[in-house]
Amino acid sequence: MLTVVIQAGGESHRMGQDKALMPFLGRPLIQRMVERLAPIADELLVTTNRPGDYRFLDVPLIPDVKPGRGALGGLYTALDAASQPFVAVVACDMPFASPKLLSAAHDLLVESGADVAVPSTDGGLEPLHAVYRRAACLPAIVNALEADKWKVISWFPQVKVRVLPPEACARYDPHGLAFLNLNTPEEFARAERTSERLNL
Repeated sequence: MLTVVIQAGGESHRMGQDKALMPFLGRPLIQRMVERLAPIADELLVTTNRPGDYRFLDVPLIPDVKPGRGALGGLYTALDAASQPFVAVVACDMPFASPKLLSAAHDLLVESGADVAVPSTDGGLEPLHAVYRRAACLPAIVNALEADKWKVISWFPQVKVRVLPPEACARYDPHGLAFLNLNTPEEFARAERTSERLNL
């Protein structure tokens, strides 16, 4: 029932190289992500415009269907490629992404009939650690792209969205690290120390 899509299509400007391929505790970060999320996936895909660099993963690699359209185009690619009715979309630079939280979001969609289950933090929504109902969300995203919208959540008013508040997320992410994303070598090093200290 659940496709998990790890998005490795970003430009990594601040890092200066492809951060998904940078070592995290001795192996590529993207490999950690695949191994972390595979247990909850009926299908697992990686979106990337450089499939040659990712073949070692031995998972389906999906290039952008709408290149140059940023995160919203990447979200469209993820949902378009998925074969399952529910799609978990996760950024490649979240080393502590929570399979338990994504599973809870999936269950919420199944039980409630909503179309999006998206976590929230004090900083806002986390659409790149969220679960989507493919049939309802794809046409809404297409409409947003055709209207030349860029914001990844610009189409949310067109569908039924359930927001997971911070206190709900904390049940599945007690250390509050699921949405941590890495943009600099210093952040990589700090996250590695955190991973070793907490055994995460």
